Amino acid sequence: MSVRLFEGKEHALSYWKYRISPSEEIINKILNFLGKHRSRPFELVVDVGCGSGQGTVLLGPHFSKAVGTDISPAQLEMARQHSSAENITYRECPAEELPFENGTVDLVTSIVAFHWFDQPRFLKEADRILRPQGCLSLLDYSMDMELSYGDCSDALNQICKEVYDTLTQYRNPYLDADALEPYKKAYDRLEYPDKEWHETLWVRKTVPVSNYIGMVESFSPYQTILREDPEKARRLSQDTNERLLKVMGVTSPDTEVVLSIKYSCLLARKP
Repeated sequence: MSVRLFEGKEHALSYWKYRISPSEEIINKILNFLGKHRSRPFELVVDVGCGSGQGTVLLGPHFSKAVGTDISPAQLEMARQHSSAENITYRECPAEELPFENGTVDLVTSIVAFHWFDQPRFLKEADRILRPQGCLSLLDYSMDMELSYGDCSDALNQICKEVYDTLTQYRNPYLDADALEPYKKAYDRLEYPDKEWHETLWVRKTVPVSNYIGMVESFSPYQTILREDPEKARRLSQDTNERLLKVMGVTSPDTEVVLSIKYSCLLARKP
């Protein structure tokens, strides 16, 4: 059974504002893998567990039709608010019950969501709707992020590590201790002869310190702390912000840093 999270409207807004999308390099890696056996323009991509639609919007221009699916009405409402392209639509449905005909989809993708699914059922469902030579793409990233600023990056990343260690104490019991374990298992489980596993794909983006804090607050472990002990969650955010600014020697949370996130990517082609 899949897990229902990320469903509140405030959380959906936070997700949209602060999550870091895959880079153009990662999107092109997916498209080039798909393009080895399918000609462009591609017809249909289904982005499963699309959340507020950042990945769907990135993929949309490369397909005649892009459909994002999610079980959260609040996330889908946010996605629709930020998507005006006529070829992009959204549907509310479980990842394990996708409303598409057999063999009709060029690319099934899931961006930082597969670990919440009933993974064997989802993989079976993805195989059902993929065309012959269609592709599956599963992306994830680590909460263990890095910050760069002047000559104090090491000190900043020690703070980030402490935040990460705190968050892991509140990891949802549905998840593996190793965040990448479901993806590695999927790679081994898929009986597709053409598949690739890319464990380290760095995405770097210049953001204000406040955006780093906002991204931390969008993670499910932080949301767990917020539900269980709002004051503890507030202190974690405030203390982290103050410690980062002190190390940087600045006072404004609008001061920009380089935020680095490690993505991993599974690519597989249906025979």
